[in-house]
Amino acid sequence: MKLLLDEPLMNYTFTKTGGPADVLAFPKTREEVEALINYCQETAFPWLVLGNASNLIVRDGGIRGLVIMLLDMKEIRVEGTMITVEAGARLIDTSYAALAEGLTGLEFACGIPGSIGGAVFMNAGAYGGEIKDVFVSSDVLFPDGTVCTLTNEEMNFSYRHSDIQQMQGIVLNARFELEQGDEGMIRTKMEELTYLRESKQPLEYPSCGSVFKRPEGHFTGKLIQDAGMQGLIWGGAQISEKHAGFIVNINQATATDYVELIAHIQEVIKEKFDVQLEPEVRIIGEES
Repeated sequence: MKLLLDEPLMNYTFTKTGGPADVLAFPKTREEVEALINYCQETAFPWLVLGNASNLIVRDGGIRGLVIMLLDMKEIRVEGTMITVEAGARLIDTSYAALAEGLTGLEFACGIPGSIGGAVFMNAGAYGGEIKDVFVSSDVLFPDGTVCTLTNEEMNFSYRHSDIQQMQGIVLNARFELEQGDEGMIRTKMEELTYLRESKQPLEYPSCGSVFKRPEGHFTGKLIQDAGMQGLIWGGAQISEKHAGFIVNINQATATDYVELIAHIQEVIKEKFDVQLEPEVRIIGEES
């Protein structure tokens, strides 16, 4: 399989920031993932699995040990109203595979850039839909080498959460149960959601997507606007002038710029409105 040494993760993150991984691996099969994890367990070599690094900030010091990216595991298989998808496949591609078969239920995902594994990990959602609404089960590889099939109930999904986050397991695939629908209506819905996304989100710049979880009773972007911070520049990062819930890389930003700006936003919003913003984006790795 493809192995890269001391590879800058800024080449893969959607923010275009992040230090190097000691070893970066791209397995193509379940067996290759199992071999990597077995080796790491036997040698006590640290390891970490990334999705496609869309909703993620890797600190400038990078990640020690082995980083596994499942981008080459991307098979999508449709059988009746069931779609089985490998963890590295893009959620966007999966939604269009469903459209091609006239299946409804994944329209909400047509603009979410994450991978299937990452989407299950964080119960990704948009425009009123979430992964939990269509999820049936996943095969999950655990550090001891066992593979278990976890159902919707066993995932214990909630807002931007699944129990995978505490399990230290690797999502290998996911199965979604959809419904037969009208292809024209499905396509129209996806076109509407794509237009909304493109018109409201700053897709012209690198970003990690929505930075904060939605606080109960509030909208994050509105809070940041009311605090007078929209457009604020911090190093090479900026609170988007198009959507205040996004931080964009406008001038060779570092991960430190992102992390410091996130902390500053949290501090100001807490001080002005007594609202504690919780990051939706994952922040991992070591300081420079």
